[in-house]
Amino acid sequence: MNNIFSLEKKTAVVTGGGSGIGRAIAELFASQGATVAIIELNQAAAEEAATVITSNGNKAHAFACNVASQAEVIKVFSAIADQFGSIDILVNCAGIAHIGKLDTTSEQDFDKVFNVNVKGVYNSMLASIGFMRKNQKGVILNLASIASSIGLPDRFAYSMSKGAVVTMTLSVAKDYIKEGIRCNCISPARVHTPFVDGFLKANYPGREEEMFDKLSKTQPIGRMAQPKEIAQLALYLCSDEASFITGTDYPIDGGFIRLNN
Repeated sequence: MNNIFSLEKKTAVVTGGGSGIGRAIAELFASQGATVAIIELNQAAAEEAATVITSNGNKAHAFACNVASQAEVIKVFSAIADQFGSIDILVNCAGIAHIGKLDTTSEQDFDKVFNVNVKGVYNSMLASIGFMRKNQKGVILNLASIASSIGLPDRFAYSMSKGAVVTMTLSVAKDYIKEGIRCNCISPARVHTPFVDGFLKANYPGREEEMFDKLSKTQPIGRMAQPKEIAQLALYLCSDEASFITGTDYPIDGGFIRLNN
């Protein structure tokens, strides 16, 4: 039983692995034996996360990359595969948020969200799928959101992007199932990350505690998720123990979708 959920001898690429959910996933995967390649737009954030992981005796490497640039992504992913021999697991966590309705979302903001949240996932899957096909095995896990399946106020562009993530997941799962490649996604509700704290500080100065409590209680379970809770589901779905699971979106939402009446 000590080897359950082991990722020994596997290379895992985690985009957005320098903070929040991505960092929790990178740390957990490394603790389970994976060599983790942390992809971040900010080189310093990637290096800081990798340093923490290696200081605990695990394996991680930092790579600066703008996931919205296909040329950058292909170059970096090729370097990772050359350095470590393969890309066995891809976790797409890199993403940005946006607040606004249809008529308050500018074309510039729409394009920015699309380029990171949709094109970034496409670019990363495209850059890794060839290595997985060569090995006739691999796992892709995308981070979607409950916004992909229910209406959230003032989240027009963000919801669009996460809906695209779910449908891309299903398409890839269908197209590559016979080549030993699994593809799933996770749809969290609110997760307590540094982004949440920054959002509250910027938009509700002096009312951070009040608004944090209010947002927490929108989940029927009465609180936000912790990044490590999302990471634990990610570990299962990327492990060999989940070898029969593909083409599935997993809500992890404290009852948000089904119990909010």
